[in-house]
Amino acid sequence: MDSKKIKARLELEDGSVFKGYSFGAQLSVAGEVVFNTSMVGYPESLTDPSYYGQILVLTYPLIGNYGVPESKIVDDLDEWYESSSIKITALIVSEYAQNYQHWSAVKSLGQWLSENNVPGLYGIDTRMLTKRLREEGTMLGRCLFFTDQKNFYDPNKINLVEQVSIKEPKNYGEGDKTVVLMDCGAKDNIIRCLIRRGLKVRRVPWNYDFTAEPFDGVMISNGPGDPKMCRETITIIRKAMEKEKPIFGICMGNQILALAAGGDTYKLKFGHRSQNQPCVEVGTKRCYITSQNHGYAVDGRTLPEGWEPWFVNANDGTNEGIRHLHKPFKSVQFHPEAAPGPLDTAILFDDFKRMLI
Repeated sequence: MDSKKIKARLELEDGSVFKGYSFGAQLSVAGEVVFNTSMVGYPESLTDPSYYGQILVLTYPLIGNYGVPESKIVDDLDEWYESSSIKITALIVSEYAQNYQHWSAVKSLGQWLSENNVPGLYGIDTRMLTKRLREEGTMLGRCLFFTDQKNFYDPNKINLVEQVSIKEPKNYGEGDKTVVLMDCGAKDNIIRCLIRRGLKVRRVPWNYDFTAEPFDGVMISNGPGDPKMCRETITIIRKAMEKEKPIFGICMGNQILALAAGGDTYKLKFGHRSQNQPCVEVGTKRCYITSQNHGYAVDGRTLPEGWEPWFVNANDGTNEGIRHLHKPFKSVQFHPEAAPGPLDTAILFDDFKRMLI
């Protein structure tokens, strides 16, 4: 055994212990343990604000083989990442590839984690760990180094959206139509997708009341934690709905729109976090393969009169989108902007643009 390996362990709230070795910052942390089944896209996933406060388990057995690209800002957005920094609390993998190879890589995954003060553990039996999470559900956990002690911590008890949202409004792109993006923890690729379609984006904080300002449409972004914590966001969306201008929600945006309409949400057993979630459009036989990252869902049975389910998950029947029967209000639980994941549903951005005309 290599004597230079730094031992560490992951402990779950049910008493389970998984021993491994460090390849990131040597820092004891606590959070909510979730798993992602994606095969590629760890730079995008690690910078996704929806993972804020979570210890992320990657089930694919080889992580780090293509390294990490250099940060490159284009039009105030990073070309490779989904936010300005790593958002996960810690990373858990089975095998870590210390030797990486890719034309865009400038550093190893371990180096990137260390620079961002984020611990990473490898040598963990992620198959056993994932099986436990699937059977018992998402659990609290803590990554411990040496003889450190760290209390378990439930990030969902605080407003995580407030932690990741921007503090001041910011504009992107140019165009005749202005889309207000309510930033609940927005992935940068949402903005890229809107800009590519010739739209001007005004990105505003989660609690910013924009309803007195001129705008042509509203997009509600993804974000971490319990959507019911975003009371101010819900109130603002209700005001925006009175203007009957197009509104489109993504991921948490689906939950926010449902709550604003009078529906309800609930916490999933272990969430949907992958690039291959099949979603069926209600009333058709069309099934789309989608990218997802969320731990809460809309209770489709609570939708008020005038609303209907738009998409459902083909695996477990959970709600994957809602829409109003007469007004231009729609939302989806999955990520049409992907990053990482398939772009099969990117057409929904075109649909949203047509709604603005």
